[in-house]
Amino acid sequence: MKPAPSIIGFTTASGLGYGMLFVLALGALIGVIPTERWLRVSGLLLALGSISAGLLSSTLHLGHPERAWRALSQWRSSWLSREGVLALFTYVPALLLAAGWIIDESLSGIYAVSAITAALGAAATVYCTGMIYASLPPIKAWHQPLTAPIYLAFALMTGALAVHFLLVLFGAPHLFIGLLALLAIVGAFVMKILYWRKLENQRSHGPTTASATGLSSSGLVRMLDPPHTQTNYLLDEMGFRIGRKHAHVLKFLAYLFGLVAPLILTLMALALDTMPTTLLALVAFLSGMVGVVLERWLFFAEAEHTVMLFYAGQHVTSKPKTSAAPAKSAPSPHPKRRRAPLPRRRQAIETADVAASD
Repeated sequence: MKPAPSIIGFTTASGLGYGMLFVLALGALIGVIPTERWLRVSGLLLALGSISAGLLSSTLHLGHPERAWRALSQWRSSWLSREGVLALFTYVPALLLAAGWIIDESLSGIYAVSAITAALGAAATVYCTGMIYASLPPIKAWHQPLTAPIYLAFALMTGALAVHFLLVLFGAPHLFIGLLALLAIVGAFVMKILYWRKLENQRSHGPTTASATGLSSSGLVRMLDPPHTQTNYLLDEMGFRIGRKHAHVLKFLAYLFGLVAPLILTLMALALDTMPTTLLALVAFLSGMVGVVLERWLFFAEAEHTVMLFYAGQHVTSKPKTSAAPAKSAPSPHPKRRRAPLPRRRQAIETADVAASD
């Protein structure tokens, strides 16, 4: 599949925002987030700002972004509609949490309910985002049980890293959130490793033209002609293919920036209690974001749509090459009789008309 920058930005930014909202809401309830006013303001602004930026980025991939609101009407059958409805719904308890946590400085009563609702809404929205892709049987790389949990794990990882940086920046206790970030990093990449291994197995036992057409029991099935002779939307959006060598390089970078660097830097931030701790937490957060962007790019680039089986391997959109000199056709054994030039034909018609009138 073609990795669209708008969709990569949407899934990464919204995952960060919902992960932060989840950590902040539950952390405030259990008392691991201190009562520092500017810490709360900074955390909620960054969380809601990332969510809003991600949702706006998702509309850039639409042909008519002004019609995006129509997607909310199919929530009974579409995971995309459910995601949109939950995304808008989560704003209500999140804003109520902000009002109670920042203005009234209270998390009791209705504010406690809003905190729990905001955390559940954040987790449910990210789950729906993952299920948008997991519910597509034509794309075997996505249609598996690990897709949605991976989205949840990476959202928790980036959210915990961001909150951990804010705690360190404001000089607040950060041991609990730092340990949560470490667990989220390890859990996310353990699931991703299992996902990539399963993807390698699917490539050797993937669908064929016979299974895609339902003619497996009819013997050998092959394509006589491709469906199209020129490029089209399907070849442009679903015919993208990344080389295995480049995929291995990007996976190595994803491990380096998303797993190794944040893990080591967060451990150092927890172990040290000196001035560089803030810098360590910041670099850990930024490195984790880079790793998630690489992982998300590979998530789309490595996915193969079953429809490409009908294009006989046409994975690159390019114009057909034309030869320099077209081959001459062989002379016909029965040459056609040439028609007379137009003046002679017209003269013959006039002569026939005169003869008929006589």
